[in-house]
Amino acid sequence: MSMHAPTMDPTKMGIGRSIAVLTSGGDAQGMNAAVRATVRVGLYTGAKVFFVHEGYQGLVDGGDHIRPATWESVSMMLQLGGTVIGSARSKDFRTREGRMMAARNLVKLGITNLCVIGGDGSLTGANEFRTEWSGLLADLVKGGKITEEEAKKSSHLNIVGMVGSIDNDFCGTDMTIGTDSALHRIIEVVDAITTTAQRSEVTAALLFLFLCSHQRTFILEVMGRHCGYLALVTALACGADWVFIPEMPPDEGWENHLCRRLADQRARGSRLNVIIVAEGAISKDGKPITSEQIKKLVTDRLGFDTRTTVLGHVQRGGTPSAFDRILGSRMGVEAVMALLEATPETPACVVSLSGNQAIRLPLMECVQVTKDVTAAMAEGRFDDAIKLRGKSFENNWNTYKLLAHINPPDVKSNINVAIMNIGAPCAGMNAAVRSAVRMGIIQGHTMLAVHDGFDGLAHGQIEPINWNSVSGWTGKGGSNLGTKRTLPSKMLEQISLNIAKFNIHALVIIGGFEAYVGGLELVQAREKYEEMCIPMVVIPATVSNNVPGSDFSIGADTALNTITSTCDRIKQSAAGTKRRVFIVETMGGYCGYLATMAGLAAGADAAYIFEDKFNIKDLEVNVEHLIEKMKTTVKRGLILRNENCNANYTTDFIFNLYSEEGKGVFDCRKNVLGHMQQGGTPTPFDRNFGTKMGAKSVLWLTDKLKECYRHGRIFANTPDSACVLGMRKRALTFQALTELKSDTDFEHRIPHTQWWLKIRPIMKILAKYNIKLDTSEHADMEHVIKKRSALGK
Repeated sequence: MSMHAPTMDPTKMGIGRSIAVLTSGGDAQGMNAAVRATVRVGLYTGAKVFFVHEGYQGLVDGGDHIRPATWESVSMMLQLGGTVIGSARSKDFRTREGRMMAARNLVKLGITNLCVIGGDGSLTGANEFRTEWSGLLADLVKGGKITEEEAKKSSHLNIVGMVGSIDNDFCGTDMTIGTDSALHRIIEVVDAITTTAQRSEVTAALLFLFLCSHQRTFILEVMGRHCGYLALVTALACGADWVFIPEMPPDEGWENHLCRRLADQRARGSRLNVIIVAEGAISKDGKPITSEQIKKLVTDRLGFDTRTTVLGHVQRGGTPSAFDRILGSRMGVEAVMALLEATPETPACVVSLSGNQAIRLPLMECVQVTKDVTAAMAEGRFDDAIKLRGKSFENNWNTYKLLAHINPPDVKSNINVAIMNIGAPCAGMNAAVRSAVRMGIIQGHTMLAVHDGFDGLAHGQIEPINWNSVSGWTGKGGSNLGTKRTLPSKMLEQISLNIAKFNIHALVIIGGFEAYVGGLELVQAREKYEEMCIPMVVIPATVSNNVPGSDFSIGADTALNTITSTCDRIKQSAAGTKRRVFIVETMGGYCGYLATMAGLAAGADAAYIFEDKFNIKDLEVNVEHLIEKMKTTVKRGLILRNENCNANYTTDFIFNLYSEEGKGVFDCRKNVLGHMQQGGTPTPFDRNFGTKMGAKSVLWLTDKLKECYRHGRIFANTPDSACVLGMRKRALTFQALTELKSDTDFEHRIPHTQWWLKIRPIMKILAKYNIKLDTSEHADMEHVIKKRSALGK
């Protein structure tokens, strides 16, 4: 728990304190969200907040480079890529004289709290600055540059870092700010090349070139000098044939292996090979492997038509994804709290996200582990390098390795696994189906596709599905298998007959709340129908994110990005006309996840949801809040409303109320987003998440089948033989369907406990509501070192 007593009033924590925020190193999308949150939460606590323009150079130059920040000065920043306050690499700050000038500038303004957003180099620099602070002040006093009094007031410098770096190369953090957005840019390019959907003239021209030739190999080089994260996730997300990353160089003789694999793929009827290369890719002896070198190899040996694309700085550009905006915003809040709670004894820390939890880590431990990775790679200890990168990286690598095997085992398991989609379609379902099918085939199983959900299971719409039938599915939206909302309870007789007829030994159910309820109905039918006594796994896939047993469901990230980019456009439409309030209705059933998260990502003034009850007084407060807002320079409002948040306060009602109350001050427009939220191509997160979930579910079923095999047949009737595979805090876990009943509100189709409700206050504070933030449940300082010592064993 935190150092301070939880009774402390968060709106007074920062009184008399000053915080400066700077961005340093390479641009990363989402830095602006972090700056905005740091400024607004700083002001909320009563602190003074300053922008430092142009990174460390601005600290050294002082003067106009360090300016007070106001609430309005960070408005409309959320959707901008890069960093608005500028970021420069500073030679001066590397010298002691430079750092002395920086210290003097800060002391003169009374700033003793520094929030640095940048890569590992920038954060290491910040820590050095902190360690020599007292020495710098002593020298400044000696030289008469500052008074004893000033030195005493600023005797200690607090530092908190946030990692902004697109290549996710910082150890201890699952995701750095900018990584998800960079993946969005890369996947856009991959999609343009691998699909025949003509998105634009340029794409059409590219495709025309490609389609004219018979066998095409496409080599894509992505950023990542010392870290292969972007390359690895891209390879997972597009089902690439090969990936080159610095942490895991290919084995000796990889040239033959690569050519053999490409030729195999061609023999199987694949007309496009994709190879992903990280810019820092190396061979076992440490020599660089370049995309040109690979191109020459493929062209000379196989004669395939090969194209190379080096993505370069495109990856740093564009608008930040919803994930990066939420990540930046949540980290900004945590950073301010960490600064205000720091004592001279606490080490400088970085705030980060692990799973979906904000955590604090000692900055120097993270820097040390990041250096250890580089050392491990230099010394050829590549397994260590992957482990040091952390759990998430290791999981990605293992999943990629498993799915990349193309030679299914000769020995068949004689097991039939059926896969189905249930409920409304969502982006990412197909990625889960693809990886489950391929993982099953690798395990020696026969995979069966069930069309149209439980209806298809009852009517026998079941057919074998093989390796090639799912190729290219990762990037396709919707549900290729076909999906329906029908529940099985009315068709149990037919379902049990078909399970017997098609000899189904295990079931993978991919879908939303109906998938959970349907699975539960099958389990409850086990007493009557022995055929239902087979292992089953439910994979949550719905835009609503309302499945019990999981913090996230496949499809929610894609929907969130759709809503966020639509809100950006809606807000932009009011850039010319002042004083306009938009009321936007989002999907989600009774679950307020989409409305809340989109509210955070798009910078909404309010988000009405079912879980957070509201009445006429709250509506009045919201209207008055907007009337006040129109007096500032920010003359626009955005209100989100979940479709089922209140039966009487409908979207029309809220629109009418705001229109009436805002007369003469602002006018209103309303938008119901509707089914566009279920469509679109899946985001990198949903592709990757779907791929990992699909693979993991089949591995689990394989183990369960071994446990349930008795006297020549499969018999599974324990509660733990039917589970939901979910993401919980920091790990993928299996939970029995029956055990989750107590945590489920069946009437409203939502779980009773939902983690994201805790971050709703952040949205309100960032919208300038003076509410109390619960500071009792704060991130402790954690450690990364334990991971390192475990490697020595």
